Order: sequence, then structure tokens, then C-alpha cells
Amino acid sequence: MTRITTTVASLPAAILRPAELPAKDRGNGASTVALVTGRLGSTGFLNGITTFAPGAAIGHHSHNCLESVVVIEGTAIVDIDGTEYPLETYDTTFVPANIVHRFRNASDTAPMKILWTYASIDATRTLAATGETGRIDDEEARPAADEPAQEGAQR
Repeated sequence: MTRITTTVASLPAAILRPAELPAKDRGNGASTVALVTGRLGSTGFLNGITTFAPGAAIGHHSHNCLESVVVIEGTAIVDIDGTEYPLETYDTTFVPANIVHRFRNASDTAPMKILWTYASIDATRTLAATGETGRIDDEEARPAADEPAQEGAQR
């Protein structure tokens, strides 16, 4: 990550390079790289990228705030409140708070990536199957204890 000093802002600007940031294994063939977070200084939103292996899916869940997702690579299926919709690259979703949804990779051969944005730094995810709720920013990937922390390892 590159921090850029400015003369008019209270926080430094930043350039985030996803390939240089740690990924969190979400299970079932999905992994997430957090980008803009409260640790970086955001006070209004969170975002990041989740990569899905061919055929991978995440479980049905909901959030306590608005979420928008852009498919940035590949093809996806989004299930919003029990109805499935096919998505292509750059298709974008807008999901209100507390609506159960999930994403899956529509391809059995190619990866799929989404860029997600939550409208709150206090965003949570509640798993539909268990009711378990956790903060999105608590899912941040961290370097192993024996690895030096890299500037920009944010979530």
C-alpha cells in the first residue's frame, strides 16, 4: 500500500494493491481481500474483493446495512431473498439491510471476483443457517505471527 500525504485532509490518501494484501480464506473455495476499512481510516464504508474458485459459493447471509456488489471478473449467480439472478462482469447489485442473499460462481472452469461495499464501518454478517453474527472487519486477514506485518495489511 502506498500512503500519499496531502495538505488538505486529516488522513493520508492511499493506493491499495490487492495482490500485495493478505487474503482471508472464507471456505468453500472463496477468499477475501479487505481494501478500505476502519483500520485505514474510513468512517463511512468498507470494501474489498472476494474471489470464488470455479463452482464456489458462499452461504446465505444478511447484513445490518446496505451492500453493493460489482462482478469484476467472470459470471455469477446471486440469490436475493430466494430468487436467483445471473450476473455478468460489471453487473451490480444493491441489497438493503436484513435481506438474505448469497453469491456463487456460475462457471465450473473459471474464477469469479466481486468488489463489495458496505454502507457502514460497523457492518455485520448474519449467517442464515445458524443465526451467527459477526463484524465484517473482524474477518480481516492478518499476517502469520512469524511474518512481519506489511504496511497496508488492512481489513
